[in-house]
Amino acid sequence: MSVGMAAPRAPYACDPDRSRGRLVAEPPSQTRSPFRRDCDRVIHSTAFRRLKYKTQVFVFHEGDHYRTRLTHSLEVAQIARALARQLGLDEDLTETLALVHDLGHPPFGHAGERALDACLADFGGFDHNAQTLRVVAALEHRYPEFDGLNLTWESLEGIVKHNGPLTDRSGAPVGRYREHGIPVGIADFIRTYDLELWSFASLEAQVAAIADDIAYDAHDIDDGLRAGLFHLEDLKVMPLTAEIIAETSAHYPDLEDVRRGAELVRELISHLIGAVFAEAQNNLAAAKPQSAQDVRQQSRPLVSFPAAVAEEEAAIKAFLYQHMYRHERVMRVMGEAEQILFDLFAKYLKSRDELPPEWLVGADSDNEGDRARRIGNFIAGMTDRFALTEHQRLFDSTPDLR
Repeated sequence: MSVGMAAPRAPYACDPDRSRGRLVAEPPSQTRSPFRRDCDRVIHSTAFRRLKYKTQVFVFHEGDHYRTRLTHSLEVAQIARALARQLGLDEDLTETLALVHDLGHPPFGHAGERALDACLADFGGFDHNAQTLRVVAALEHRYPEFDGLNLTWESLEGIVKHNGPLTDRSGAPVGRYREHGIPVGIADFIRTYDLELWSFASLEAQVAAIADDIAYDAHDIDDGLRAGLFHLEDLKVMPLTAEIIAETSAHYPDLEDVRRGAELVRELISHLIGAVFAEAQNNLAAAKPQSAQDVRQQSRPLVSFPAAVAEEEAAIKAFLYQHMYRHERVMRVMGEAEQILFDLFAKYLKSRDELPPEWLVGADSDNEGDRARRIGNFIAGMTDRFALTEHQRLFDSTPDLR
């Protein structure tokens, strides 16, 4: 099958007509499948709108053309839907998981996550996947009969397990959860609604996860070039990007650098999508899953990079880590951003009444841990600019973050 063609629904796709349903039962929609309904709820959520002013790498006011969490999420969804269409998966569930995956990220990107994790260290820490689950299960207040968005089991599973199982069959944490255990927000939720943390997630969730990798590899290169943190010549240290740059130069010898960079990004995305599609076909042919449940029972993900391409992709991540995420300019801004969140957390902890009135409902019965988590939830939901505005309101001086 051509890469650009849509496949018929595959037997291993999640079938919306066989969804495991919602925690709070609702009448079915007359016009939308359960997964389409989930996607629409995510798009209409307050948390999704706030992604517009949340950092991807650069703080929102550093330039209008850099990615934000919102534009990144849209680009992940585009890549994920392309792969889902080729593999015969449910596009609505795939899009839901692509759009929802960053709802739990705090302001200022990974710097904000580090700051909140430190602030909440005595109360279970901070994990953005667990925070995304909190947002869609409790923190959104838009519906009369339930808190959160009341998403389907399949969407919740994909949020929590898109990077693989969190436990083994006995319930013992695995992988990166071995040291600190299952994040508090997830551990609490599964007591009410079992998401089977020991199994792999659906192919739709696996596609959304790898689309995230493809998107930020390519687009962080684009933003890094635009910011002048590195140049096209620097990217020639990696065989894959060197090859794409050379091919572009051969076809368009007089092309200016801006267009050469854009061509690199396009070709890189196409290369990675094609590689994932081919590898997924091979994995599916070998595993022969006949249902979404068969996919969950596998001993490894079925959507992945081929080994050689995984090495290429790891080299890109290593390059970006060294030349972008650890760049002096980015590190300085993110260090100042971390301090802003430390300041805010300490201030709210000392002066609870500085929180908005709606965030104080039920606060009188909070113990120390509840109070810290309430403040953490409030800060995690902030946009970059609201965090800066709050800091300016509460403190005499606020870094400019440029």
